[in-house]
Amino acid sequence: MGAILQSLGRTVTAGIVVLVVMLAAAGTFGKMGDHAWAAFFMRYLHVLSGVMWIGILWYFNFVQIPSMPKIPDEQKPAIGKVIAPAALFWFRWAALSTMVTGLLLATMNGYISALATFQAPYTAIAIGMWLGLIMGFNVWAIIWPNQKKALGIVQVEAAEKAAAARTAMLFSRANTLLSIPMLFCMVAQQNGGL
Repeated sequence: MGAILQSLGRTVTAGIVVLVVMLAAAGTFGKMGDHAWAAFFMRYLHVLSGVMWIGILWYFNFVQIPSMPKIPDEQKPAIGKVIAPAALFWFRWAALSTMVTGLLLATMNGYISALATFQAPYTAIAIGMWLGLIMGFNVWAIIWPNQKKALGIVQVEAAEKAAAARTAMLFSRANTLLSIPMLFCMVAQQNGGL
């Protein structure tokens, strides 16, 4: 077991194997062709992606950003050159995966048109989808391009680097702000919370 848990790849693979065994034991494989099961599995992928996206967003805002002033200057390159680029890789791809699976789920369940109309009974999910799409736009069009400058992936002058770091932080904070009502709307749709 220790060999499995010492490798992230083996740990994730083991998690998938446990899931497949659970599905087989429950006799779920016969249901996989059903629309309802396919929509459920898309929702699972959407939630899985969303947990990674929002988890990393909250890591940045609740842990990394507040901790940076406390880290000695000689140790900061480890964050900027190793940890932040890796976290940003998973962050931006989890954002894209969350958006794609969410739009596929909305299409599969027939409420994609609610995205444009906010029609009842899909008002909550439409609001949540728009908030998520705005957040996804922020990740790809504002946060990531500015983080590349702030981390030195793209070379810019010191003043532009500092401005880019501030812009990335402010839009990351905006996404944290938007994540609170977005998550509420996502849960509210199925549970009568709005």
